[in-house]
Amino acid sequence: MKITVQRSGGIAGIERVWSVEAVTPDDRNQWLSLVEACPWDELPGAAAPDAGRSVQPDRFVYSIRAGERRATLPERDLTGPWRTLVDSMRAAAEAESRRG
Repeated sequence: MKITVQRSGGIAGIERVWSVEAVTPDDRNQWLSLVEACPWDELPGAAAPDAGRSVQPDRFVYSIRAGERRATLPERDLTGPWRTLVDSMRAAAEAESRRG
């Protein structure tokens, strides 16, 4: 399973992308549990980004892909299991880039 997080926006508008490829059974189990903890069917920020919320310029937007699942979340909605998944992705991708 490939998991990718793309962060766009912010003051400078610089895009960052972090990816991991869960190849081994242990990797798949670890990442699958993080992916499944996210409420993919309940995306208030992605489903209705302006539904009663004020626009927040210069904030990040996160596009998350995990297998067939897709989500786009404004930074303010990146909480709970979403935050855990994104932080874990970023740490794993950055550790891999230092090794390799």
